[in-house]
Amino acid sequence: MKLLILDRDGVINYDSDAYIKTLDEWVPIPGSVEAIAQLSKAGWTVAVATNQSGIARGYYPLATLEAMHARLRALVAEQGGEVGHIVYCPHGPDQGCDCRKPKPGMLRAIAEHYQVGLEGVWFVGDSQGDLEAALAVGAQPVLVKTGKGERTLEKGVPKTTLIFDDLAAIARELI
Repeated sequence: MKLLILDRDGVINYDSDAYIKTLDEWVPIPGSVEAIAQLSKAGWTVAVATNQSGIARGYYPLATLEAMHARLRALVAEQGGEVGHIVYCPHGPDQGCDCRKPKPGMLRAIAEHYQVGLEGVWFVGDSQGDLEAALAVGAQPVLVKTGKGERTLEKGVPKTTLIFDDLAAIARELI
């Protein structure tokens, strides 16, 4: 199985320091939906691991998050592809869960779902927490410059990190 794991906000859709709270605020980054569809059609399983502490903070209900993911699935399907397993952490940063990145719980959940190891699997994110989660499970950390990616890059990233402009560039590399 060719597995690719993506963070959501800042990688697939635009991010906001004020959180993505409504379906209208969930706006794909140009080329990201097409990239996921192209990867899917080329035999890649594209899974998503996303921190969604806005649920714990009361900014939006679980139904809104599910609607965002349904929209993502529908847009990718319109391009002839599919989105694999989506896992999210609904907890706040102080709740002590094992799923909130930089902890690796969500990545492990994806591995369990597909019954695969994570050694060398690309995990694409835009934050230090994403890169740390990848390293914690032996996955390949990949940084995109979209979202918080440029700020993350300025602060320094692990030397093994692969760096791309955006998700479309990753699709071109892998296909």
